[in-house]
Amino acid sequence: MAEFIRIYEENPNPKEIEKVVAILRRGGLIIYPTDTVYGLGCDITNIRALERIAQLKNVKLEKSNFSFVCHDLSNLSDYVKQINTSTFKILKRALPGPYTFILPGSNNLPNPFKKKKTVGIRVPNNNITIEIVKQLGNPIISTSIRDEDEVLEYTTDPELILEKWDNLVDLVIDGGYGDNVPSTVIDLSDDEPLVVREGKGSLEIF
Repeated sequence: MAEFIRIYEENPNPKEIEKVVAILRRGGLIIYPTDTVYGLGCDITNIRALERIAQLKNVKLEKSNFSFVCHDLSNLSDYVKQINTSTFKILKRALPGPYTFILPGSNNLPNPFKKKKTVGIRVPNNNITIEIVKQLGNPIISTSIRDEDEVLEYTTDPELILEKWDNLVDLVIDGGYGDNVPSTVIDLSDDEPLVVREGKGSLEIF
């Protein structure tokens, strides 16, 4: 049975954030709100938790395209190769925001991702997520919660999410209704920015 806690985005309760971080440190899986759809996440440094997520998503961990969720751009250099000034300016302008940026991966990637040439980086504009990642001290791995419903791809109601994922994860955060439009994905691993998926983020800032 998953724990279900309400956290308010305007003013996340530090005690509730601590509870979430403790679950992540123990290798727990959480479902949490972002500035787009709800995400399924775990501590990037916990291999067992990473394997659980890969299993739930029915993918091989080494081949998965999970995003790395950071609280700002400060630990980017841990996972991403040196980036040029124009790329950094784009990131600075767009983040935090509803974007996933594909960037060239560095040699410091966690073991399961060592062979990956690129990584997806996310800094959601959501105080709950930002506080969790900041307190944890390293990124969380994230993947969107998808729905089998053909009309609505993403479940937006935290109580319905709990019903579906109750026995599969350790904690569901109710951060209010989510969006059902995913992030805009931009590939910055080459010279020119390439739009991989148009989602919630506006393309005008590029």
